[in-house]
Amino acid sequence: MTNHVARIALVGDRSSTVQSHARVPMLLDALAEREGLVLDGYWIPTVDAGQPGAVEGFDAVWLLPGSPYHSEEGALAAIRTARERGIPFLGTCGGFQHALLEYARSVCGLPRAAHAENDPGAADEDLVIGRLACSLAGHEGAVRVTPGSLAESVIGAERLVERYECSYGPSSAHLGLLRAHGMRFTGEDGKGQVRIVELPGHPFFLATLFQPELAGDGTRAHPVVRALASAAVRHASAVPAG
Repeated sequence: MTNHVARIALVGDRSSTVQSHARVPMLLDALAEREGLVLDGYWIPTVDAGQPGAVEGFDAVWLLPGSPYHSEEGALAAIRTARERGIPFLGTCGGFQHALLEYARSVCGLPRAAHAENDPGAADEDLVIGRLACSLAGHEGAVRVTPGSLAESVIGAERLVERYECSYGPSSAHLGLLRAHGMRFTGEDGKGQVRIVELPGHPFFLATLFQPELAGDGTRAHPVVRALASAAVRHASAVPAG
């Protein structure tokens, strides 16, 4: 019998100044030691992620925080590959923002869809991701999770408190169109602002504006991260040996 090793593409511009990047090795160790979920992590800079086939062959893709990315197109290409090829995907913070951006451009027919951080000169009507009225950088907030959703099934609760490090979030102008094309909003804050999205019918596609990798002290993975690891292991076991 061939042992399948789950390989995860950690897409982002790795930096010692981004706290979540420092947490990832700790979380991979914790998943192996505590959960028996062994993943080989490979960092892929966003510039490289834009190359053909950059994340193909991986069992999961995690688009990490750290925006503005060096390459918006590379980040979007990684998301698109995971979405179209059925590769388990998690986007956190900037990864969440770009998951909405990719879906708006590729699925909803909005080629001018823009992210205010990447394109500060974009017209308001084109902004899928805009600057938050109040920055969430360094803040914690409650998130209410939709019963019966993927998010609820992996988190195991309908309410949680999470950490943020962002100043940008989804614009309400395009949420209806995203929803009409199949994106599901399954977590919101106390004011009804979207904080979790997922794609029904995909093996595992989840994105959070908060950063689950910052939960706790890094010795135990957040349920969202654990769920991605489990999905990666399932994906690896389903891939025929070469």
